[in-house]
Amino acid sequence: MPHIATIRYTGQLHNDLTHLQSGDTISTDAPTDNNGKGEAFSPTDLLASSLAACALTIMGIKAESMGLDLAGARAEVEKEMAADPRRVAKVAVDFYLSAALDGKSRAVLEAAAYTCPVAKSLSADLVQEFRFHYG
Repeated sequence: MPHIATIRYTGQLHNDLTHLQSGDTISTDAPTDNNGKGEAFSPTDLLASSLAACALTIMGIKAESMGLDLAGARAEVEKEMAADPRRVAKVAVDFYLSAALDGKSRAVLEAAAYTCPVAKSLSADLVQEFRFHYG
């Protein structure tokens, strides 16, 4: 199995993550409620954001197969933490899509969102809530 990324701890609870295929780099910091400064995404922020990005990607693939363009769609992510053990307990994602999508397209795209690999890979204990908005 090939490596996909390198992660370098840079000190003060920060990491630099480099995607090996593209060279793209992002940084993380511990959250303010766990000794960090909140200067970047926390690892759990990335987990929650990955769920939204994955769902939008799968919706985009489905939309393209239907001759639709989702350019401009967006998602906003909420994350709820739990303690003992510290973990992500809930991720809620609000998807904002075009009002021009008809009822059938909406139903197909909403169903596709739930099939994303990140959603299927997360613990069954993690509550995933998807909310869809059109307009």
